Amino acid sequence: MEILAYGVLADERPLLERAFAGAHELRCLDLFLNRHTASAAAGHEVVSSSVNDVLDAHTLRALADGGTRMIAQRSTGYNNIDLEAARALGMGVSRVSFYSPYSVAEFAWALALGVNRKTVRAVSRTREFDFRLTGLMGRDFHGRTVGVLGTGKIGTAFARIAHGFGMRLLGWDVVENPECRGLGMEYVDKDRLFAEADLISLHVPLLPETHHLVDAAALARMKDDAILVNTSRGGLIDAGALVETLRANRLAGVGLDVYEEEAGVFFFDRSLEVMTDDTLARLMSFRHVLVTSHQAYFTREAVGQIIETTVRNVADYLAGRDSENTLVRPGGRG
Repeated sequence: MEILAYGVLADERPLLERAFAGAHELRCLDLFLNRHTASAAAGHEVVSSSVNDVLDAHTLRALADGGTRMIAQRSTGYNNIDLEAARALGMGVSRVSFYSPYSVAEFAWALALGVNRKTVRAVSRTREFDFRLTGLMGRDFHGRTVGVLGTGKIGTAFARIAHGFGMRLLGWDVVENPECRGLGMEYVDKDRLFAEADLISLHVPLLPETHHLVDAAALARMKDDAILVNTSRGGLIDAGALVETLRANRLAGVGLDVYEEEAGVFFFDRSLEVMTDDTLARLMSFRHVLVTSHQAYFTREAVGQIIETTVRNVADYLAGRDSENTLVRPGGRG
């Protein structure tokens, strides 16, 4: 069987090809899957999608019309897939329910430290042989308070690092994690967390109830010198409200690896084009805001685990098996 993989990054391709070698033929595309590119999948029973593909009802219908029966998503998040439409079409959908939590947790800290110690600005200066320290003063994280929204595997890994820094831990989640409790974390309501934390890091999934979790009201509760980091999903933050907060000269810094309207921008070279997203352009104009292109997960270990799980998900589909990664059973099963 030939499997078609959309949105394959250059560094990801050899790992994908090696993983599928000997089992299935693999055709890799660097273009992303949407209603305009779905026709390329005609004749492919199994399609592998990436997190920035848009699998709405229209795209899924086009895939189904071309013979696709299975979507193997190469990510944990699946808010980009219309699961009800897939179910109605009898298409199976799987995801990667787990990969290295350290990749994202460590990158969240890279953003936090980069913002706090103004690393990017410092490197930009020294490249011009400007070695002044003016405007580069940061703060010790030791002894300060960190707020972790979402204490699953990634949030827990983030909290362990915070514990190593000697920080006071505040947490918020629908279910308390005993491991985080063991680190000394105090679970509090969101309002208190936003009000007391010096550093806030987001590690919750994007669901209807978490959409714009960090809205204007939450931002207003935050300390004027707090740092906000998001390596989870862009839709957790109301970007327009964040811009207004920064315009009011509030927050010591922001680190964003994700952005609500990143589809069609992140993973592409837009350097020779006019940036038409005024909100993103405004965010990137602030010196104390770091924006990266959804790369927190992008380590050899994490990508390797994502690919291995994707291979297993395809094998499970062909064998008629379900697993913890199954989001929608193929038509006629169960």
